[in-house]
Amino acid sequence: MTITKSLVNIFRSKTRSLLTMAGTAVGVFAVVLISTVGAVGTSEVSKTLVTMGVDTLLIQSAENVVSVKLTDNDVSAVREIDGVDDVMPLMASMTEAKMLSRRLDCYVWGVDKSADRLISLQAKHGRLINNSDTAARARVCVIDEQFALKSYGRSNIVGKKLSMFLGGKYHEFEIIGVAQSGLSSLQGMLANIMPGFMYIPITTMQGLCGRTTYDKIAVKLTDMNSDQAIVSKITERLDLINHCTDGYICNNLLSQKGQLDDILTIVTTALSLVAGISLVVSGISVMTTMMMSVGERTREIGIKKAIGARKRDICAEFLAESIILTLMGSVAGISAGLLVSGVGCLIAAVPFSVNVGSLLISATASAAIGAVFGAYPAAKAAGLKPAEALRM
Repeated sequence: MTITKSLVNIFRSKTRSLLTMAGTAVGVFAVVLISTVGAVGTSEVSKTLVTMGVDTLLIQSAENVVSVKLTDNDVSAVREIDGVDDVMPLMASMTEAKMLSRRLDCYVWGVDKSADRLISLQAKHGRLINNSDTAARARVCVIDEQFALKSYGRSNIVGKKLSMFLGGKYHEFEIIGVAQSGLSSLQGMLANIMPGFMYIPITTMQGLCGRTTYDKIAVKLTDMNSDQAIVSKITERLDLINHCTDGYICNNLLSQKGQLDDILTIVTTALSLVAGISLVVSGISVMTTMMMSVGERTREIGIKKAIGARKRDICAEFLAESIILTLMGSVAGISAGLLVSGVGCLIAAVPFSVNVGSLLISATASAAIGAVFGAYPAAKAAGLKPAEALRM
């Protein structure tokens, strides 16, 4: 009954009520939009990092031990350790490629057949690097889809040739595959900033660069939860066979991804709290609206009290009215926030993700603000004396 009366009173002055709801809606909209964008962003970054191979261990020589190098013996030693699922040596270099008389910056990776597992490469056209390519030191390459689009304007350019600058001169390579990688989504968003990526047999890269060593070794574990014990085994084994102490660094990139997730969550929460300040501002407009309502309905309050209405009945009616005002504004703000976020995700071609917790917090906070800022007008209305109210 109280709710019905409150709704009737709210729509007595539709324009004023709608403006009050709009104030609350704007605040809730900002909070929902920021939290949803944060949830989607965090999810996409996590997925991208995992597909880039962040769920692996990355071994490299310590910077202060210049004499330590990674060799085939090291790769074999790591492969024999219990708990290691797969191992891949890596080389990487920033260089330049020429295609169709165009010079394009690219980041070339020396990989072997395990690239599809450790850095989640998927062949969209053609194939990936295999054992035969590595054994023959073939001058073949796999390029990412963004690089193909930049050069030819289409993704399938299998069989085309390019020249890549390695070891002090240009070398011709045949494109055997166009791949999608964990970096594809980032390259799509940062097409003018990030270079194209190419993958060639690691033996070919060693030969052209005049090296027999590797830059890093990527290690995939059977169980990433046991990484601490295995990290110790790996570094101890490598130090032992190379007769050194603390000569190797083994990074668990998955733990670093967790730290990045925590940072993104903190940033999203901080921005949501800043946006939530507008909810407090909207509470002032709720109080103003309710005070005006009390002034306009003074005689009505006097009549209700004269026929037996108690203070708590009058107080409950006005308090319910202020809470309903903020809740209706909150629903409008949540709906608008989800709609805009959904459209944005559709345009960006990323999965839509909702932070349900932030929606519940926004709705609860708006109701609480309605109760707090509506308390004084409700108390004032309940405190009016019938005789004085009827004379006004």
